[in-house]
Amino acid sequence: MVEDDKDIQDVFRIILSSFGYRVDCLADGASVLEMKNNWPDAIILDKQLPGLNGVEVCKTLKSNDELQHIPVIMISATSGIEQAAKQAGANDYLEKPFNMHVILKKIASLLEPNSPKTAQ
Repeated sequence: MVEDDKDIQDVFRIILSSFGYRVDCLADGASVLEMKNNWPDAIILDKQLPGLNGVEVCKTLKSNDELQHIPVIMISATSGIEQAAKQAGANDYLEKPFNMHVILKKIASLLEPNSPKTAQ
């Protein structure tokens, strides 16, 4: 989970953890790109982040042959998230406020072939 709002991080952590996912949270885009070899099974990425925004981070991940397989769900409260997510190469998107069942369905569909359950 890459989100600069601590409250939103907490909500995602509580929801996803209660369904068996391990959730690590980062607060800015640059931290994602500094992870080295500790890559998650999926990334939930806010569009609006300090420094490198979510669109830039997603484009960087999806242009890297070794990382492009990692599913990215881009989230935002701003309008146009669907277009921004497509432009960045994200696998899916979600508008804030979000429905718990929708995010769980999206994550499960992206992680189904992967194991163990971890989300970043």
